Amino acid sequence: MSKNNKILNWDDFQKLGNPENAPDLSEETDETDEMNLSKQTIRIHLDRIKGNKTVTVIRGLVLSPDNLTNLATDLKKKCGVGGNAKNKEILLQGNHRDKVLALLQDMGAVNIKKAGG
Repeated sequence: MSKNNKILNWDDFQKLGNPENAPDLSEETDETDEMNLSKQTIRIHLDRIKGNKTVTVIRGLVLSPDNLTNLATDLKKKCGVGGNAKNKEILLQGNHRDKVLALLQDMGAVNIKKAGG
């Protein structure tokens, strides 16, 4: 008999603990749970970089790097501007706070506000 096929007696089972108290491992985190924007606090800032260039900055998103990049790509396409996603923020060229606010609300974001200048 190999090590993997040990026969356990009742005392060995009791040492393992009560199976009713074990955590339910079937509820794994899904990407759809992560993309649920309704549970996140999102702020849309207006900032200036390199002199007079205006940038819309979206902060407060708790997403994986892949999902953050995908969301940034969608927002860039819908606003028709350039930008990027870095440091857990999305940067869009120009002042697009109103449009981004409406787009994120359409995606299900509830706790979202314009902040800053």
